[in-house]
Amino acid sequence: MKNKSVKYGAIVISSVIAFLCGYFGIFGVADKSFEDIFYHNPDNIDNKIKIIKIDDKTMNTLGDFSDWDRSVYADLMEILCVSEDVRPAVIGFDILFAADNGDESDKRFAELCTENGNVVTGFNYVFKKELYSGTDGNLIENAMAIDEKVMPYPALAEATEQGFVNALMDERNGVIRSTFVYIDENGTRNNSFVSAIYEKYMAFLGKEAVYPTDKGAFPFRYSSSVSEYENISLIDVLNGTIPPQAFDNCVVLVGAYAAGMMDAYYVPIDKGQQMYGVEIHANALQAIMEGKTLTAVPDWVNGLIAAIVAVVLMIVCEKLSVVKVVIVCIVAIAAKIVAGYILFGAGYSWDNLSAVLMAVIIGMYFVALHYYRARAAKQSIEKAFSKYVAPQVVKEIAKNGTYELKLGGENRDIACLFVDIRGFTPLSESLEPEQVVDILNSYLELTTNCIFRHGGTLDKFIGDATMAVFNAPFDTDDYVYKAVLAAWDIVQGGNKIEEQFVERYGKHVGFGVGVNCGPAVVGNIGCDFRMDYTAIGDTVNTAARLEANAPRSTVYISGAVYEQVKDRITVEEVGEIPLKGKSKGVFVYSITGINDYNPDSEV
Repeated sequence: MKNKSVKYGAIVISSVIAFLCGYFGIFGVADKSFEDIFYHNPDNIDNKIKIIKIDDKTMNTLGDFSDWDRSVYADLMEILCVSEDVRPAVIGFDILFAADNGDESDKRFAELCTENGNVVTGFNYVFKKELYSGTDGNLIENAMAIDEKVMPYPALAEATEQGFVNALMDERNGVIRSTFVYIDENGTRNNSFVSAIYEKYMAFLGKEAVYPTDKGAFPFRYSSSVSEYENISLIDVLNGTIPPQAFDNCVVLVGAYAAGMMDAYYVPIDKGQQMYGVEIHANALQAIMEGKTLTAVPDWVNGLIAAIVAVVLMIVCEKLSVVKVVIVCIVAIAAKIVAGYILFGAGYSWDNLSAVLMAVIIGMYFVALHYYRARAAKQSIEKAFSKYVAPQVVKEIAKNGTYELKLGGENRDIACLFVDIRGFTPLSESLEPEQVVDILNSYLELTTNCIFRHGGTLDKFIGDATMAVFNAPFDTDDYVYKAVLAAWDIVQGGNKIEEQFVERYGKHVGFGVGVNCGPAVVGNIGCDFRMDYTAIGDTVNTAARLEANAPRSTVYISGAVYEQVKDRITVEEVGEIPLKGKSKGVFVYSITGINDYNPDSEV
């Protein structure tokens, strides 16, 4: 129940976090930058949009742009508008002709614009911040309150249509992703430079101007990278290198195309490069003409999508391996990016990073959870085995991490050791309970230490008896001899603590030990919620019978044990003795010594 609560709690928390991230769009600039990198891919440009650029080549011939009079533009008009049959559909000057010089060139330029009727000129708004009171009485700041308008000189303003050329930059990083359509100035709609050109071009085509949105501005998709629209140097047009027929029935935009003219901006494409303002107008114009708007997906939809991604990943990844979790999260991220790309192409902009971040976080969460669970399981196994397995065996389990606590057994050759206190029942009846516990604890500590010292596994305590196996659960070198050494150390250690008990309680305490070797079934016996690691079989039963027959301070071993260690021990033959539960007797030996053995050294 607790695990389910934790699981459901994690799902709820992750979904709530994901929803809030998507709803509030917390990534802001980062999300837009992600969109710029992965989604903004320019496609086909409209060849009917052409740029005549005021570039360094032109200024090297005509001098600095600021020193020109309007005769340059008048000459351009005469060259482009050869006749009614050969002329641009619209000419848009992305230039502020604010100064009225009152000279002949100003007059001539204005007259040519009036004569041809196909010119749109730009003007500029100067904005200021202004505070006003909202309907609720709170003060609201308007950062785009109109302070003044910089218009073309009067004669030109009368001869042309105008549109404002102000750029709509992202306040967070200065990138131009949107374009103005119009500004409502005291109830009057004033078109942007691009809108004015669009309406004039549609009128030329005999079509109605239909905008993709009724809003005053909209984000759009770029059709070209930097310098992809056909752009011709102004001087090449003026000196006749480019014939006027190249611009027939086209939209011609005239504007700055030199770094010194300070009319370049960062755009979502070609990261690190700037695009000249006249080329941005070209992209915005084509976006209006082709409906390449970007509609923002509602915040609640962004939040819902991120939450769904989080919930699905939390449920799917719950029982997967680490590798599969990583694969699933990568697939989810890739799917989100692909879906975003498809939607972007369809004209929708949504929150990209919230769901991606949740996939990354959830992937990291499950990787960490798998690591935690593996570590906890490993520690659980180590803790369980440390209670009845020698420390070196526990280290082996920790190192390879392959042993599992599960029901089942295996056939193994083992050595089995039993040890028991002789006369414990009458002894316990003659002592106080605290004294009995003291004796028993000292005895169990001795037997456990001796078993662990020689790499044995403490199988169990059976009242005042101890059972141990050697060569299980892992293979142990020379395990029969080590079982014999453990038995010998128990007897020798018992003799020492017996002196303490005689002195303390006036009682003699001695141990009888039995050792046998052979095949046995070894494993976890019991049920899923309660199991014991143990060995069963005739080998174990015989060891228990040997211990039961061994006198105080004596180690009895079977003939099978003797045959394996006879060159390293000294014994006395006890002979064949009958053992309870066996039809045939077992030849038994009593150990009298261990050759060349120092019990204080590591074995």
